[in-house]
Amino acid sequence: MLDHQNLIQGKWVESGAGERMESHNPANPKEILWTFPAATLEDAHAAVEAARTAFPGWARVLPSERGAILERASRILEDRAREIATILTQEEGKTLPESLGEVNRARDIFRYFAGEGWRNAGSVYPGSASGELLYSQREPLGVVTLITPWNFPIAIPAWKIAPALVYGNTVVFKPAHHGEGTALALVNALVEAGLPPGVLNFITGAGSTLSAELTATSAVNGISFTGSVAVGTRIYQQAVPHLIRVQLEMGGKNPLVILEDANLDLAVSLTVRGGFGLTGQACTATSRVIVEEGIADEFARRICEAAEKLKIGNGLEKGVQMGPAVSQDQMETDLKYVQIGQDEGARLAVGGGPAGDGGFFVQPTVFDHVRESMRIAKEEIFGPVVSLIRARNFEDALEKANAAGFGLAAGVVTRDLKKAFTFANRIEAGVVKINEPTTGLALQAPFGGFKQSSANTFKEQGPAAIEFYTRTKTIYVGHGG
Repeated sequence: MLDHQNLIQGKWVESGAGERMESHNPANPKEILWTFPAATLEDAHAAVEAARTAFPGWARVLPSERGAILERASRILEDRAREIATILTQEEGKTLPESLGEVNRARDIFRYFAGEGWRNAGSVYPGSASGELLYSQREPLGVVTLITPWNFPIAIPAWKIAPALVYGNTVVFKPAHHGEGTALALVNALVEAGLPPGVLNFITGAGSTLSAELTATSAVNGISFTGSVAVGTRIYQQAVPHLIRVQLEMGGKNPLVILEDANLDLAVSLTVRGGFGLTGQACTATSRVIVEEGIADEFARRICEAAEKLKIGNGLEKGVQMGPAVSQDQMETDLKYVQIGQDEGARLAVGGGPAGDGGFFVQPTVFDHVRESMRIAKEEIFGPVVSLIRARNFEDALEKANAAGFGLAAGVVTRDLKKAFTFANRIEAGVVKINEPTTGLALQAPFGGFKQSSANTFKEQGPAAIEFYTRTKTIYVGHGG
């Protein structure tokens, strides 16, 4: 067991109150992995002030030099990929291959944004008067608070921290509980890569305790949050009086529509990957599968067979295909929704109970004959629970896919090109997949949802990131004397 500390103004420090939190292995809950400080309001204030102090100097550093630090950090992540992936699996539960993929994604995100130091400085426009130079330039916001979830404890922090830093902002980073060890590995890579003191400050603790200093103060210029609708909405409300720029990503209830002409082998594979991969603990996970009636019975039979064959266990063990839920609370939430589905009249086709011995393991679960009005078809479960909804035809399937209040990711499986593009044009989701799983994102493309999945403002990742992390200044230069 290791005891870790917070990073404030380039120094590793304890919580002001001296209190600590324990991180347990979800595959073996009796195992305490490490402890972290439970930061206080005073600690959060010190982190914000450190970022404010560091901002003027960091903003003056050449963008290419800021990018060079990200490039060095990416090489450190590459060298330590297996070590960090092991930490990730131990504290969050992913299988080791899934964790390795996530660490490599963080490495690649840093490399992508390292190149942004050479791009996107601004634009030149035709003058509005004779003898005039008219141009715009991008400037950093200032201090940004980054609050990340436990389910992707290195990839999501990477896609927030990398653009924040390369565009000249200073950062206060607070990861969620169950992801602190992996987040710390990312912070260490940046520190070792040469990031100056105070540019990145790292604190751990309860968001409810720290929110007054991280999200409800004029000392902060931007907030990027990934998590639940309830918390995201509260952050938005706290930020508005201070006119703080806010970026939110708040989950999904993602449909995969399977049409009668679909390749059923592909449809089953995509459902397994999207619904049970990552233990269903992804904001883009497939949680609703909407199937045309003509193939529904056969698809239901196949997906149940596939679910029963999955090997569940400790993600560090060879051959394991699905790890545990991240915590006892999450396991209980998964099982609570299984009971809700049965109470609502859905047919439990496979799974539905705990699995294994000792860890927070949940069986891959499939409900059939689910109606779109049921809670299991509307509310985010965040576990390996898939609801099959039967549709009369393509139009009915599209209507049912749009029925949920979320709009993050959606997919369709079909050989019909016209229907595929009709689906893409009419589905209410920020990410659309055609013959691909709803999970998995390209780091070079914008990411974000519609409806309750976001604040419907700023996208994340790729070229869209600059819109949140910078502000635009327009400059008029007259040539006259």
